[in-house]
Amino acid sequence: MDIHEYQAKDILKGYGVKIAEGGLAYSPEDAVQRSRDIGGHIWAVKAQIHSGARGKAGGIKICKTHDEVESAAEALLGRKLVTHQTGAQGKVCNRLYIEAGTDIAKELYFCLLVDRSSERIVMVGSAQGGMDIEELANTNPEAITKIYVEPAVGLQDFQAREMAFALGLDSEIMSHAVKTIRGCYRALRDLDVSMLEINPLVVTRSGELVALDAKMGFDDNALFRQQKISELRDKSQEDPREMAAADRGLSYVGLDGDIGCMINGAGLAMATMDMIKLAGGEPANFLDVGGGASAERTEKAFRLVLADKNVKAMLVNIFAGINRCDWIAEGVVQAVKKIDMQIPLIVRLSGTNVEEGRRIIADSGLPIITADTLAEAAEKAVKARNEVVAKLAAQG
Repeated sequence: MDIHEYQAKDILKGYGVKIAEGGLAYSPEDAVQRSRDIGGHIWAVKAQIHSGARGKAGGIKICKTHDEVESAAEALLGRKLVTHQTGAQGKVCNRLYIEAGTDIAKELYFCLLVDRSSERIVMVGSAQGGMDIEELANTNPEAITKIYVEPAVGLQDFQAREMAFALGLDSEIMSHAVKTIRGCYRALRDLDVSMLEINPLVVTRSGELVALDAKMGFDDNALFRQQKISELRDKSQEDPREMAAADRGLSYVGLDGDIGCMINGAGLAMATMDMIKLAGGEPANFLDVGGGASAERTEKAFRLVLADKNVKAMLVNIFAGINRCDWIAEGVVQAVKKIDMQIPLIVRLSGTNVEEGRRIIADSGLPIITADTLAEAAEKAVKARNEVVAKLAAQG
């Protein structure tokens, strides 16, 4: 789960990280009032969307008068911002963060994230902040410092100082830098944060260390014990299909293809998507219904997949270990009858009670296409999809 910049900054402020004064605005009038409350002669009007690279997309505007603040707010509110992280669909800006201007002397990059490959926390920093870290990694990887933190021990002071030195900070602000780094680590540890990024972390001309931007991502599986964090969720910034799935306890990721998938088990789901692509098709989603695919759960999964109007065919691929193929088959038959499917359905069952499951589908009288192997199922799904596309094209 991601949160907005202003929410991340509010959290980090509670952990001793210095931020510039700012306020939230939902209208141009709010924006002007926030700038008046902040005072000064320069403000940053920042679109609040769940994406990086907002500046490149025109989502951050520097203003020197209240009229400019109002104009910037009018231009950004309700606007769809497209970045390399949002994809072509973009994200709509519904709120703004008005922040006091900062006299920047130096821009840095700092990040903490969970590195699952090493099963540790990795601290990433660079003296070259304010730009895409991916771009820097390609053009100048030597400029990036990585320090690994053992979770059982936690971040040590010498590691925080090592990172501060790598960032090229002067001795005068070394203690403040250590405090900032340790505060970020405590936030990550206490709140089940999977990624915390400050880009840029700036040194001001007065010698202060300020988080000028902040991004935080949280482990969805830990939200049950992070109620205050869970309440920060902005569903308007998330894929509505994925939100609907999460609310129903299903694991769903929307994709750009047109062959819908309902599968049990994440590994089998990924293998199925690979087979669809090998057969010449494109999956419309990743959907893992889990081991307890009851008739009710199966129907929910069907409705979720078919809510994507781009889906031209649907593939159900179930390997029954804990579950049983006959239960799955009954759930599929009930779902198809209730939903009145208008697109081809391909079903491949394997595992416990597979013969009974296949008999239930065969005796249902429904136009369900069956397959014995995953490769056969993928080929039939792509063929069915192509026939639907050709029929639609013929109809004009």
